[in-house]
Amino acid sequence: MSQYDWLATVTGNTVFTVFDTETTGLNPKQNRVVEIGAIRFDRNGIVSRFSLLIDPGVLIPPEVTRINNITDAMLKGQPEPKVVYPDFIRFIGDSILIAHNAPFDVDFVNEELARLALPRLKNRIVDTRILAKEVFPGLPKYALQDLAVRFNIQAVDAHRAEDDSRVCMELFLVCLARLKELKGIPTSPPDSAVQTKNAGSITAKKPEQEVQRPGSDSLFDDETGTDMLEEEYEEDEFTDESML
Repeated sequence: MSQYDWLATVTGNTVFTVFDTETTGLNPKQNRVVEIGAIRFDRNGIVSRFSLLIDPGVLIPPEVTRINNITDAMLKGQPEPKVVYPDFIRFIGDSILIAHNAPFDVDFVNEELARLALPRLKNRIVDTRILAKEVFPGLPKYALQDLAVRFNIQAVDAHRAEDDSRVCMELFLVCLARLKELKGIPTSPPDSAVQTKNAGSITAKKPEQEVQRPGSDSLFDDETGTDMLEEEYEEDEFTDESML
């Protein structure tokens, strides 16, 4: 039995949001999120995207900039956390969240929410690192970029939040197809290749472009319960670089 067996029988109306964060370090209580990217999708394709740089009010260590190429200059004038996180919560609604090494991103977002006196995430959460281990046991490495190479998923802009979210989404679809195969459940074409369908976009503010705000529609009126994540990162499988 797998903790993600339920994914094999999700309905066609199920909405997922895959997300990723870029941070100033590895400790959510001491460090801050500087970028958050998310893609909301269902079995028919991508519904919308969310991608924002965030001015955290602190400087980015040079060693972090060397990894994700995000500079202090890029963050100057970007939205502050108090603007970003209410929008992000509206964007994800009650959808099922997906992240790779999910405790890392979830802990950072929850810490940012706590600083704003906002409730913690209550969504059901899928960790693609654990899911990949369950459906593809015995691989040498389970870091996102290693799995991307193994399954021929092209990373266009590694260690940037939106592209890492896209890679994670494609990995999730590979794992979901494998899970259904193991359960003897036929996989229809939309499950194996997500297509963009008039997807809206919320992107980082540029001088010539205002930030678009997501709507407040609820995606899951019938969602109940949450999955508990292990409060550990298994850092032996991740270099510092792979987690930022």
